[in-house]
Amino acid sequence: MDESLARWLRLREEADWAARSAALTYAIAAAVPNTGTLHVLDLATGTGSNLRFLAERLPSPQRWLLLDRSPDLLALVRARTEEWAAARQYEVRSSATGFSIRAERLSCQVETRRMDLNLLDEATPFEGRHLVTASALLDLVSEGWVRSLAAHCRAVGAAALFTLTYDGRSSCDPAEPEDDLVRGLMNAHQHRDKGLGGPAAGPDAMAAAERAFEDVGYVIRTDASDWVIGPDARDFQGELIDGWAQAATEQQPDAAAIIADWRTRRLAHVDAGRSRIVVGHHDLAAWPRRD
Repeated sequence: MDESLARWLRLREEADWAARSAALTYAIAAAVPNTGTLHVLDLATGTGSNLRFLAERLPSPQRWLLLDRSPDLLALVRARTEEWAAARQYEVRSSATGFSIRAERLSCQVETRRMDLNLLDEATPFEGRHLVTASALLDLVSEGWVRSLAAHCRAVGAAALFTLTYDGRSSCDPAEPEDDLVRGLMNAHQHRDKGLGGPAAGPDAMAAAERAFEDVGYVIRTDASDWVIGPDARDFQGELIDGWAQAATEQQPDAAAIIADWRTRRLAHVDAGRSRIVVGHHDLAAWPRRD
């Protein structure tokens, strides 16, 4: 397993949850059926953060299918969900297809399944779904992949909620002269092929998603969901800065020395407890237009 990815997902979960649009969460909860079992499909689930955030905020009972191409990340879903459930005194039990989460006002069945989402040409996981959702995914996929996603949602009449899509904005305080250079190189790197349908939409993903869902006749709402990372989140900031430096260096190797020096100064701000970073994201909620 890529342990660094698992660590990154754990580090970012608190910031993700704080950033997500409450207004769009409420809007999508109102748009999905509130009688019978709510069927939810979570794409590129990682360790299940999206499940844990939404389970308490959607109508119950629920049945979730979590898809990811990493069996190692999927293997962590239950353990991390049990940690979350224990803090709330929820009950987690094994079931025929995975596990269940039980509480006074929550009944949730969860199944995990390994699937390569590269071309999104498999319609079966979408069948019978009322909601299709993902977190921190759309900026990693191609525009064609997003169009296919919208078509699958339209075919089954599912609502859609896609959160924490990077939009190309970031700022650091205190500022360093190379901040704009590194951000520009990182944004260019975001357009590289991430193995999800071709060159990634990167910072243009939100506009691509709006076009795709408009074209299949959906009502669309968007809202900002920026990370605001304070000085206390030192490990998180350090991982973020390291990731930016690596991407920028891969994009422009002849600037490696400049970027390395920038990284050293940025990490010094983190270590001194004076660093504050804002990273721009947007959430998108969509549901079929009813004329």
